Amino acid sequence: MLRIGLTGGIGAGKSEVSRRLAAHGAVIVDSDVIAREVVAPGTPGLAAVAAEFGPGVLLPDGTLDRPALGRVVFADPARLAKLNAVVHPLVRARSAELEAAAGPDAVVVHDVPLLAENGLAPLYDLVVVIDVPDAERLRRLVDLRGMAEDEARSRMAAQAGRAERLAIADLVLDNSGDLAQLAARVDELWRELERRRG
Repeated sequence: MLRIGLTGGIGAGKSEVSRRLAAHGAVIVDSDVIAREVVAPGTPGLAAVAAEFGPGVLLPDGTLDRPALGRVVFADPARLAKLNAVVHPLVRARSAELEAAAGPDAVVVHDVPLLAENGLAPLYDLVVVIDVPDAERLRRLVDLRGMAEDEARSRMAAQAGRAERLAIADLVLDNSGDLAQLAARVDELWRELERRRG
């Protein structure tokens, strides 16, 4: 098994890269998907989040109000740390289950947005950083996701800086171009991962 940590700042294109790696045969363990799973209605994770942040982070139907929670935690590093202390252990446990099920010859790609922030690089055989200049990430968040510019800047500021991510990279995938360029770069990355898997 080859264990890859895949990361990049918000708006860098991790989801698209993961999708393309899955098409090549990688097993994707997506921390964002798992983070939603562990706070689904009826889970201990959701109960713990509501206990920590109050009923204002729940919608009338009892599901997590992500925008409301985001407004609380992305403006306050201490509150973000409290959320991470609740959610991250649950995500790690579920990720380990998925990896164990992948099989001994798999290329397992852990899509981890906060890999640099949480010092997780040593957990993986290789760290792949998707690199996009900050100005382009901001443009994507505003133009493509419809985020308000101040919210986008706040979310970007809550993450590691570009230099911090590049410092932990074993491989860097430039995603500042178009989808055709990205497809070629992911193909090249996959060949390198297969080579390293041996």
